[in-house]
Amino acid sequence: GSIIIKLNSLSDDLIIQELYHAKANNVSLSLIIRGICCSVTENPKWNSPIKAISIVDEYLEHARIFYFKNNGKEDYYISSADWMVRNLDHRIETTVPIYNDSIKSELKEILRIQLSGNQKARILDNHQTNKYVVKKNDENAVRAQIEIFNYVRKKKY
Repeated sequence: GSIIIKLNSLSDDLIIQELYHAKANNVSLSLIIRGICCSVTENPKWNSPIKAISIVDEYLEHARIFYFKNNGKEDYYISSADWMVRNLDHRIETTVPIYNDSIKSELKEILRIQLSGNQKARILDNHQTNKYVVKKNDENAVRAQIEIFNYVRKKKY
């Protein structure tokens, strides 16, 4: 299985524990967390680390996107809530599934662009060093927010 989570903040301990449970069961887990992230990314019990990045750049983002893949089935959700106690336990928030294939395709591309970012993206790790993602020599420079802006601008709605 595979999970990709895009939020501004991840601090709810119960949800973090569920993400750890998924990771311990060999689920690929990628996090795009703009701000607060209380999750660790490495644990000896896991076969690989959680990929976690933070992108803070020119635009203020508020997108919350959840992608789940299990046995070939892909599910997408968008939400108003960050995964924080104040949002989940003390506010009225909503999460909705996405059924439209065109919208799913757009969300998938946005997540792909963000995860490929190598300009302005910082690695979230257990040591909280927040080092920038380093572009490999054979990679194109990807400034994720600009790439998403250009992607959306080219779309014909």
